[in-house]
Amino acid sequence: MSLPTPELETERFILRPIQEADVPAFWPTFSNEDAMRWWSRASFTDRKELRDWLLDDSWGGRTWIAEPKDGGTPVCRVVATLHEEGVSEIGYLTVLGSQGQGIARECVSALITHLFENENNRRIWADVDPDNAASNALLQRLGFTNEGTMREAWKTHIGVRDSYIWGLLAREWT
Repeated sequence: MSLPTPELETERFILRPIQEADVPAFWPTFSNEDAMRWWSRASFTDRKELRDWLLDDSWGGRTWIAEPKDGGTPVCRVVATLHEEGVSEIGYLTVLGSQGQGIARECVSALITHLFENENNRRIWADVDPDNAASNALLQRLGFTNEGTMREAWKTHIGVRDSYIWGLLAREWT
């Protein structure tokens, strides 16, 4: 049974379930080699493949798309996957040209608050490449603890990679 994807709101954004009309806004980012460097797969080269991947609801998680309240195209994608009762994994991607504006922090914070306060998660975690400085810094600023390194955890398009596991407990979220 999949959980609903309720609309969330921040000061600047509405986070809502993904729609097919959102796919073109994400193409420049998901097809960019640099933007996809730290992902577990290479950049997309086919628009239909990206569409099918973004809209696939069989992977077990939920996707929220952040769009500015004052209008415009989507600027961020955040996801959550419930791995067991009370424990969710999160992920996020800010579209090219929107980095460095606090968008990921604002949107991920809203998702964390929702997961802890409305879905009674006790723990949220994230899996990040150790060389992904921006993502690791974001999680640290949000209060996550680096719980360790899984050595040679992933074989990706850039080789075999380690993985930092970041964790945040409900009692640590203020």
